[in-house]
Amino acid sequence: NMPSSLAPPKAFPLHFLVWNNQYLELDRELQKKEDVERLDPRGRTPLELAVCLGHLESTRVLLRHGGDPTHCNAQGWTILQEAVSTGDPELVQLVLQYRDFKRATERLAGIPELLSKLRQARDFYVEMKWEFTSWVPLVSKVCPSDVYRVWKSGSCLRVDTTLLGFEHMTWLKGRRSYIFKGGDDGAVVMEVDHEKQVVYTEPLVLSPRDAPSLLAAMQPSQENTAQRLTSPIVSTHLNTRNIAFERNKSGIWGWRSEKSEVVSGYEAKVYSATNVELVTRSRTEHLSDQDKSRSKGSKTPLQSFLGIAEQHTAHNGSNVSQCASPHNPTAITAEEYFNPEFNLNGRDIGRPVELTSKVQRFKATLWLSESHPLSLAEQVTPIIDLMAISNAHFAKLRDFITLRLPPGFPVKIEIPLFHVLNARVTFSNLCGCDEPVSSVTVHKPESPDEAVISFCFSASLEDRRSHSCCNEAQQRASPVKEPFFR
Repeated sequence: NMPSSLAPPKAFPLHFLVWNNQYLELDRELQKKEDVERLDPRGRTPLELAVCLGHLESTRVLLRHGGDPTHCNAQGWTILQEAVSTGDPELVQLVLQYRDFKRATERLAGIPELLSKLRQARDFYVEMKWEFTSWVPLVSKVCPSDVYRVWKSGSCLRVDTTLLGFEHMTWLKGRRSYIFKGGDDGAVVMEVDHEKQVVYTEPLVLSPRDAPSLLAAMQPSQENTAQRLTSPIVSTHLNTRNIAFERNKSGIWGWRSEKSEVVSGYEAKVYSATNVELVTRSRTEHLSDQDKSRSKGSKTPLQSFLGIAEQHTAHNGSNVSQCASPHNPTAITAEEYFNPEFNLNGRDIGRPVELTSKVQRFKATLWLSESHPLSLAEQVTPIIDLMAISNAHFAKLRDFITLRLPPGFPVKIEIPLFHVLNARVTFSNLCGCDEPVSSVTVHKPESPDEAVISFCFSASLEDRRSHSCCNEAQQRASPVKEPFFR
């Protein structure tokens, strides 16, 4: 028996109410400003516990009171992934909506600071060429490339792209411009869809009265929810704890020297990053036999991007009681769960996990130039942070360049994205010195530092009529459309 001092209602009041799905009492308790992110003896927040038990009502109450839907547990799974594992579409839709809302509000708050950092840095224009490669021949044939064109002027930024990302096994293409305007009285972000001729404008100041409308805008579609529930839950992350950098060598044995190459007109030292591990895990306990068969039978080289590899399957829990529920298959009692002294011996709440995992080691290659005029920390990193908001590839790049790199600017980087897909990112045409750019004026061609950057940030219809760089888009959207932060 548990000591009275460790009785669940006293030690973990929110968790105990969640366990019994007493959502009305939970709502009243949360009004006392209880710690909504406290971990129970099994390492779960009240929200994660509610999701794993499939308690929709308690989940809704916790989210309304500020429970963190982006929380990641000790095993590396997010609240949303745990929601998908339940197979409940309403629960998935609810968590997904609040997760996207939290992401949007946090990023809205962070963008003005990034633009303020940019204001202090030199103006410039640069092109980032992204080339995707693979050692799998069939995958290589469908790998695209794109050039991101970046203008930075003061605290304003424009990025043009034709490659929007990778989703649902297909590359997303389109002609878009992302425009960030920073000022003393706030900031604005615009997404210009040149094909649809629509401009989505979003002020980066979220007042309390705007929050409900932004939350409503985050309502996911039924198709989005259904796709998640019929696909494996996949987690891919780059493990760089043991990473090491070393200079590449060139020449024959006995006459080898440290390797250097010229990239975009700049002398660069070539480094290899070793012990880069790509860890891919996939869960399928929520899938029907038909979904599992379809996933196996329709596997294409593109699906290898997500690392769906069948290596081993592990199930947690074994002794299933007749009185168990689908979300508590081994009939764990509250006294057992909340007693830190009680050994569950591998039993747990939630569906038994069906897990496949894959770990692969990669070498990443960097070309670092100590004479390059751009500053990685002051000029380029804030831009990558901004683009990582809506682009998973930039997020992967950000994770890599925030490591402690050897000295120099990375004029070219080759990094793994998924277990058969690499990205090669090259910075070129700095300030239009290699190829002319209509909106960039260079006073001294031999010195990119002296470039003057000018380009159109206008969003009003009248201004766009008078500027050639914006006259493709006619603003048919409302002033605040569905945010691009999703």
